Amino acid sequence: MRKIVVGAMMSLDGVMQSPGGPHEDPAGGFRFGGWVAPFFDPVLGEAVGSMFAQPFDLLLGRKTYDIFAAHWPYVGADDPIGPLFDRITKYVATRNANLQLDWQNSRSLGADVVSAVSRLKQEDGPDLLTQGSTQLLHTLFKHDLVDELQLSIFPVVLGIGKRLFGEDTSAGTLKLVSSKVSGSGVTVNRYVRDGQITTGNFQIDPPTEAELQRRRNLT
Repeated sequence: MRKIVVGAMMSLDGVMQSPGGPHEDPAGGFRFGGWVAPFFDPVLGEAVGSMFAQPFDLLLGRKTYDIFAAHWPYVGADDPIGPLFDRITKYVATRNANLQLDWQNSRSLGADVVSAVSRLKQEDGPDLLTQGSTQLLHTLFKHDLVDELQLSIFPVVLGIGKRLFGEDTSAGTLKLVSSKVSGSGVTVNRYVRDGQITTGNFQIDPPTEAELQRRRNLT
């Protein structure tokens, strides 16, 4: 059985949009493209290399696929990532049944992405690693399909942009299994699923009359 691993770079307020450059994804008037670059250092580079060191296939939304297909095949054989991404299988979520996937080893997930991804998870093979692809991630989180998150959290607040989690994300808890902090202040955290949410209560029991009145005022 394969795991779905989310690999994401995000701001403190959860924005993932256009980390690599100003022309990567300016949708919605996003003007901070390339916000990751000033924070990149050897610790972060090592974290990225470690994420790609284990066998994986890529699971991408169509827009991220287009960004990658216009970049990675052209970086040259000396780049450690380009030849790797060329070689592995790329599964692409797209509503366009006629989309031409020219990048080698690319496959469309078809119209029913949730069913297709669920089937992939049941197969033998390497884990399915996402990069970017916020719209696809929202679908995966909504249907509780994500097994692990490898998040690089940057010390910047962007205010606007496409975010990691949507409003209909399936609730649950995560367990932090590793964490590193780079010299530039980026926190690299790895999380795995850890079951359902449990709650507690710090309120006075029995409640005071003031508290009971506060509750009545809520309605």
